[in-house]
Amino acid sequence: MIQPRGRGYAPGMLGAVPHDDGTVELTVWAPTARSLAVHTANGAHPLDRSDDGGNFTGSFPGGHRDEYLVCADGGETLPDPCSRWQPYGVRGVSAVLDPRRVADEPIGLSLDELVIYELHVGTFSDEGTFDAVIPKLRGLRKLGVTAIELMPVATFPGQRGWGYDGLYTYAPHPAYGGPEGLARVVAAAHEIGLGVILDVVYNHVGPGNEALTAFAPYFTSKHSTFWGDALDYENRGVREWAAQNAEMWIRDYAVDGLRLDAVHAIFDDSPTHICKEIKDRVGDALVISEMETDDWRPIDEWGHDAQWADRSHHELHVLLTGERDGYYAEYGSVSGLAADLRGRGHETRRLVVCAQNHDQVGNRALGDRLPPDALKVAAAVTLFSTCTPLLFMGEETLEPHPFQFFTDHIDPEIAAATRKGRKQEFEAFASFAGEGVPDPQDVETFLRSKLSDGRRPDPLYRRLLELRRKLPHELEVVEADDEAKRLRLRRGHVELDVDFANKTVALRD
Repeated sequence: MIQPRGRGYAPGMLGAVPHDDGTVELTVWAPTARSLAVHTANGAHPLDRSDDGGNFTGSFPGGHRDEYLVCADGGETLPDPCSRWQPYGVRGVSAVLDPRRVADEPIGLSLDELVIYELHVGTFSDEGTFDAVIPKLRGLRKLGVTAIELMPVATFPGQRGWGYDGLYTYAPHPAYGGPEGLARVVAAAHEIGLGVILDVVYNHVGPGNEALTAFAPYFTSKHSTFWGDALDYENRGVREWAAQNAEMWIRDYAVDGLRLDAVHAIFDDSPTHICKEIKDRVGDALVISEMETDDWRPIDEWGHDAQWADRSHHELHVLLTGERDGYYAEYGSVSGLAADLRGRGHETRRLVVCAQNHDQVGNRALGDRLPPDALKVAAAVTLFSTCTPLLFMGEETLEPHPFQFFTDHIDPEIAAATRKGRKQEFEAFASFAGEGVPDPQDVETFLRSKLSDGRRPDPLYRRLLELRRKLPHELEVVEADDEAKRLRLRRGHVELDVDFANKTVALRD
């Protein structure tokens, strides 16, 4: 379980930890190495094999911000696989982080009042930094948001990207402001009563994973993922890499919860699935999983607090747009949506629903958002429901800018493959021939995705979030008419009347 802040780390804790005596203790998992050494400005310092699991541990003179690299068997010097700070990016040195410099206290989150606001740090402001998020937090709290959810912030190749290609998963991205910047945004959120949920990725790592495999066998050939090599969770060392990472965000940064990305691509045949172990290790911190539709393992078997329920989004999207390409083909039913809102046999507050999110906008060819009339209808349904709602940044102001898929891969071959793959992805869609797909590597694609300045929340969002705080946690489906495309919902004395055909909603007391 997580240790209290300020008491240091237990034996076997991975990464570099400074002590008050002016030394830094470093533990690196390197089961296949014969020797390991840490290289600093003061020279090379050997690490000793410390246990049967393949960990090497040793100390060197230093403290907060001091830089170092690690070398296995006299080979290339590389960053620490569990580096907590990569000030110059994935190909630069690691730096020591004193966790006491970033410590705060979590506020704790309850599903009862949870309203999540998903945001991407790089496009949330012109500056694209953690610090630039802070001035906007008070407005979100006033609107009725109770927690922000940061898209992944682990250090990834280049300066800009969605964050799902993190390579040094323990180190907050330097372009955003690094560890100290993340600590400041968490503290600022907590000061006004906002929780912080962090999106984390344990199904793959980004390009450059040879810098990890130089030390240990992180990956398996038994499985594969759409995004890269599958991690080998039958290996105790890989399990510790993930579980300790989850613990670190809660312990050192006081993050209140974690959103686990695409857990259907986390393969583990061990007696205890790694996704359950992660929840066990982080204790009371909220754990929410993204999972394929109709797979309820996160909340039924792994003890997770909630999971994304994309089925309701898909029903809403088809009802409001008529699009049936790709995975939308089987959706578009009012009665199916009604069943989703009832929970399909699960407690509704454990299902996270949305009108849109980063995937459902950004994975479109042009990253276009729902038109305002359709968005208001979808938002009304999700916010009026008794499920846990998630807003995607900008939707509350009916943001006109797209959220497109953008990358900054520093390897030319990977950059070229990303461009090609993005174009090919849409060739099968009848509504899009694949021409004109924005170049993900072009900085303009990133800049187009930044939020507009000075837009005010739409009054419907304010009213729905105010009602949400007052109405009882009981939902009655009064009518679900597939032929007329009408849905009527009731909570307490308030009824929501939705006309999907005409894209209108009415609230009646």
